Amino acid sequence: MSIGRLPDHEQRILDEVERALRRDRRLDRRLRTLRLARRPDLTRVAAYRPRTPTVLLLLALAVTLMVAGIVTSEPGVLWSFAAVWPVTLFAVFRLLCRWTKG
Repeated sequence: MSIGRLPDHEQRILDEVERALRRDRRLDRRLRTLRLARRPDLTRVAAYRPRTPTVLLLLALAVTLMVAGIVTSEPGVLWSFAAVWPVTLFAVFRLLCRWTKG
């Protein structure tokens, strides 16, 4: 397993350390959980269960931003509304789905 960059005795020590680390199952499990996924985990989004006060707060914020955007036509307010509105719709949809199931 020598790569030619290290002296033989250092390479043997490095190989022994690597073998010991490969045998450590707890370390292997922790390193596997630290790996970054290539795509986002959509199961967390699908499992989102908003509570009623959260949805009401989002609705109040969206309506406030909508009215402020209509009155002022400020780009920052409009972009804020554009960011909050889809999240609000998703939360309302998830809340309604939860209410109708049970």
